Amino acid sequence: MLAELHKSTPEEAKEQRATFGQWLKVLREAEGLSQRDLADKLSLDYYTFISQLENGRGKIPAHRYGEWAVALGQEPKDFVKTLLRYYEPLTYQILFED
Repeated sequence: MLAELHKSTPEEAKEQRATFGQWLKVLREAEGLSQRDLADKLSLDYYTFISQLENGRGKIPAHRYGEWAVALGQEPKDFVKTLLRYYEPLTYQILFED
């Protein structure tokens, strides 16, 4: 079973982050929020952090996952599950795929 698990290459990880960024942007726009609006909602000092995430750079700090989920109108458990798929694909695969 473990032999079937696929470990991401650095290129694949970069691609996954970019895909995550696109998903994050869709969620933000669906809530009618600008990057600055979302940054304000999350009490972030710099709205450019949102831009970095949407461009596949950086990660949301784990201790803030719940706040991000609420700010983006998402159920926290589903939001974190999706984050895990992008941030930790091997862990996601072990936990959720057959």
